[in-house]
Amino acid sequence: MSIKHEKWMAQHGFSYENEKVKEARFQIFKDNMHHIERHNHEGNRTYKLGINKFADLTNEEFLAKYARSSMPSFKVPLWNESSYEYKDMKDIPFSLDWRDHNAVTAIQNQRRCGCCWAFAAVAAIEGIVAIRSGKLTQLSEQHILDCNYEHEDCNGGRMDHAFEYVWKNGGLASDIDYPYTGTQGACANNKPSSLSSIITGFSCIPNYNEAALLAAVANQPVSVNIDPKLLQFYHSGVLTGECGTSVTHIVTIVGYGVDENGVEFWLVKNSWGPQWGEDGYVRVQRNVGVKEGMCGIAIFGCYPNV
Repeated sequence: MSIKHEKWMAQHGFSYENEKVKEARFQIFKDNMHHIERHNHEGNRTYKLGINKFADLTNEEFLAKYARSSMPSFKVPLWNESSYEYKDMKDIPFSLDWRDHNAVTAIQNQRRCGCCWAFAAVAAIEGIVAIRSGKLTQLSEQHILDCNYEHEDCNGGRMDHAFEYVWKNGGLASDIDYPYTGTQGACANNKPSSLSSIITGFSCIPNYNEAALLAAVANQPVSVNIDPKLLQFYHSGVLTGECGTSVTHIVTIVGYGVDENGVEFWLVKNSWGPQWGEDGYVRVQRNVGVKEGMCGIAIFGCYPNV
């Protein structure tokens, strides 16, 4: 097992400050290896786990580092639900993948900065702009991270605040003009905004309503909060089983469908790099029979308007 740990360290470029720390991390790595092997050998699972860059973290450490985004309190309405324009949708496609319509950019890696909220918002903006204009442009998460007026940072934030920033700023720079660094820096708002990234506001999905979420995704990618507890070692397949509703991670739904075994799923774009999951994506079970959806995916979601 120690050879596997050494190979894993070399693969991911990890080193430890001393042998005591290395031994402690090795024990966590070993426990995680056993957990992954047990899961995969059970044989009745719809998804597989795999060793990845999170393998020397406990689940608690993983959540503390990579799941720090917040969700608005529902005690005070923050939007007018009447702005949700897909309530009367009919003829919703059986399945849809916005990647097939040139509306999804390449998977990005937020690294150790907890700004999934910016990545999820940018993916949704990229999507609707591409759908309406026919032009797909990779936009800048760093622009939002540095300049968001709410001063949210690598310790978490909200996708609705990101949408509001882009709306009020009059656009967003491209990733080429304002590349991602993995840390929050000084706002350089004089960088040219991509004119195609202008949005006119944002709308949010009626809470706890998976049917409303489906209607929205049938028209454009949607940013949602999700409980990431089961995502640490996700490798492939449709994520099913016991999850939670501590929705401290934000991702973008870019499609939906049904797998070869008849399991309905959401196609979710994540921001942990292409080596994680299914080339950076996770399929999350859809229509699980609870109002919050699998892992709380139907609790809170928003999308930009153009």
